[in-house]
Amino acid sequence: MIEVRDLKKRFGTHSILDGVSFRIEKGESVVIIGRSGGGKSVLLKHLIGLLKPDAGQVLIEGEDIVPMNERQLLRVRRKFGMLFQSAALFDSMTVAENVGFAFRRERSLPEKEVRRKVTEMLEMVDLPGTEDKKPSELSGGMRKRVGLARAIIYQPQIVLYDEPTTGLDPIASDSIDQLILRVRDRLDVTTVVVTHDMRSTRRLGQRIRSEERRVG
Repeated sequence: MIEVRDLKKRFGTHSILDGVSFRIEKGESVVIIGRSGGGKSVLLKHLIGLLKPDAGQVLIEGEDIVPMNERQLLRVRRKFGMLFQSAALFDSMTVAENVGFAFRRERSLPEKEVRRKVTEMLEMVDLPGTEDKKPSELSGGMRKRVGLARAIIYQPQIVLYDEPTTGLDPIASDSIDQLILRVRDRLDVTTVVVTHDMRSTRRLGQRIRSEERRVG
């Protein structure tokens, strides 16, 4: 599903990724760990083409995305859902508007169908009946759940999680971990989690990789 070959990235004189190589199979759950600033999030951004490497390849289902232009990348990115560290919700929108944002922007589905999908996703992440709330009315854990509902609403093949439990108390962190496992099993998605939370690492990772300048 994902293969990275000898990936290198520098910012100025600072080497962030130095020959990173690994493979992730379809349906696998992989956790990437490392200290803050070690290159974990930079690596994640390379997987969806938000950053271009200085050298190396990123293959998604056999296609190297490094030389792709933005239009070509849009097609590949449809295979991905991503939960950002801060959830990245639109503060001015309701929960329902946030979750259904992609469909409404593209106008690819009737409004009735969008509402049905939004309701279904909010039930999956244990937030039924929150459609009309604003992000400011939600706890940190609830905002993460809304972000995840938005990431999975169009049923991606791969879901990326950037520090999903950062800023949450242990109980909320445990519930997010359980939710990640539920989404993986129900939707049969390939899961890549970037974290420094060792409790989450042990719970989520079928395989664990350490990112300290170079994946080992």
